[in-house]
Amino acid sequence: MHARAVAATTTALLGTTAFLPPSFDARTDAATDRPTVIAHRGASAYAPENTLAAVDKAAELGIDWVENDVQRTKDGELVVLHDDSLRRTTDVEQVFPGRAPWKVKDFTTAEIARLDAGSWFGATYAGARVPTLDQYVRRVELHHQKLLLEIKNPDLYPGIEGQTLKVLSNEGWLDQDHVVDRLIVQSFSAAGVRRVHELKPGVRTGFLGRPPVSALAEYATFADQINPSYSTISTGYVAAVQAFTGPHGRPLEVFAWTVNTASTARLVAGYGVDGIITNAPDVVRDALSSS
Repeated sequence: MHARAVAATTTALLGTTAFLPPSFDARTDAATDRPTVIAHRGASAYAPENTLAAVDKAAELGIDWVENDVQRTKDGELVVLHDDSLRRTTDVEQVFPGRAPWKVKDFTTAEIARLDAGSWFGATYAGARVPTLDQYVRRVELHHQKLLLEIKNPDLYPGIEGQTLKVLSNEGWLDQDHVVDRLIVQSFSAAGVRRVHELKPGVRTGFLGRPPVSALAEYATFADQINPSYSTISTGYVAAVQAFTGPHGRPLEVFAWTVNTASTARLVAGYGVDGIITNAPDVVRDALSSS
């Protein structure tokens, strides 16, 4: 892989401030040319996913980047949870037995705050809560980490793109330091990614999935990254993505998910990806360091 260099600058308006981003390489160690390691839902192999404990564990392991997922509650607050149902990762069935199918959108923030989001993972984490987005980004900030934020289900939650950006702004995450070096917003919804880009052009964005090569020119108008499942890519596909220039004047990047073994990490790194998203970030980091 080649190191990233800035091409011609593009005007990236964030509120009323124009940012001309300096040279940026998403890699944790550009000098060694290894892919960035991103802790998927926090260090979710070791702590309950998308909880503050998972952020803390990633920090303990020395991982700079964490990934999370954002849903919206009945009363319009943003919470960090992967599924659109509370059933898999909380005790909602016991606390609210008559409210199947236990969708996030059918519960208030106060009701969700009552739920245990840790016991399913292990007794050590009993009592862990589903964090709100503002609580989550404050914990990431506490550790001076970086955030790959996934907006879930924009079709289910109209306006969630703007609302997410507002929370990020309120928490100080849309200043130059964060936008240039510490924040990427992604989604499986191309329309959602485009909307984020339209609302805040300075924010780097990623599309989750594997568009055909014939569609990449269009994606490059609003996405800085193409982030597919590792099982769907090859050296040729990664090179094809990186041949396009994104909205901030730099080659498109590829963050591949979800890689949890050393052998797969070495395989995927060999494709030339820019980042690897993993539940076990220490395993991937150590595999890349020894390869």
